[in-house]
Amino acid sequence: MNKWVEILIGLILVLGTILVGWYSHVGSWTLFGLSWDFGSAAWLTLKGVVIWGAFFLGLLFLLLGISDLKN
Repeated sequence: MNKWVEILIGLILVLGTILVGWYSHVGSWTLFGLSWDFGSAAWLTLKGVVIWGAFFLGLLFLLLGISDLKN
């Protein structure tokens, strides 16, 4: 694929997701009584990634420390 087409598709996807997340969070997107707030879902996912990332980073350091004790 052409590099300019790849850059254009990437920009469209990035800007599209930002706009959909913003407008669904600002406006009330509801269908059949369900909320379609993509901004809230993205924020919850990001917070979960931070918490789980810190947990597994701590676990990695513990395992590396235990591994160094054997040497």
